[in-house]
Amino acid sequence: MKHSFTPQSSGYLLIYHGSRDPRPESAMQQLAGKISQKLRSYPTHDTSSPIVSTLKHQVFVGTASLEFASQPLHSQIIEFARNSADKGCNRLQILPLFLLPGIHVMEDIPTEVSQAKAQLGEDIVVNLQPYLGSHPGLEALLANQLRINRADATILLAHGSRRQSATMLVEQISVKLGLVTAYWASPPSLESQVATLFSMGCRKINVIPYFLFAGGITDTIARTIEKLKLNFPTISFQLSKPLGANAEIIELIWDLMER
Repeated sequence: MKHSFTPQSSGYLLIYHGSRDPRPESAMQQLAGKISQKLRSYPTHDTSSPIVSTLKHQVFVGTASLEFASQPLHSQIIEFARNSADKGCNRLQILPLFLLPGIHVMEDIPTEVSQAKAQLGEDIVVNLQPYLGSHPGLEALLANQLRINRADATILLAHGSRRQSATMLVEQISVKLGLVTAYWASPPSLESQVATLFSMGCRKINVIPYFLFAGGITDTIARTIEKLKLNFPTISFQLSKPLGANAEIIELIWDLMER
């Protein structure tokens, strides 16, 4: 159930994994800027009037990373929360931009948020929202890619996780959309799935990297496919781009925000 929304009293912190590669951070800044712009023109009901107005107000949208940051996540949360509180915010929403319910989503982030809450006390309310990959709209986004790139088979290549629930989510999506699953960090690998599809007669294979942003891993995936082209010269490969900071992703994040 969505709550009443008072933009002036809420801050929003977008959490991502973090990387030594500068591209994910740049993409996160783009997302934060677009969401901030969307919030500034969000139509809301004035409780004292039935008229719908478009408020032009200051909003607080920030980013923080779980890894590769100069300070731990709970410290980043505390710093952002206190800076927002100084400007009039009494509520903070934490939005994990992760695709799978792995260790980071189920254990690491909740632990860091709990540590931040303990130090912030009751001056500001901190709410941890559902992670991005829990939104059913991601299936529609992937289905659209399938319509654009026709192939004999499509491989959904996810990172993988030690948590079975994370891989189960990928398997469920793949079954619904008729995809073949492969994982970067666990079996079955991209190479083994391509070999299997080749033996089944597939000669046009689409690979969808189930990653939010371009980075070191997606670069390595591209190099792996170049090698696969040499090993399977009769296969035509199509590599899709990662999801990215596009309008569709912004709408999914927006839908997960309390308002």
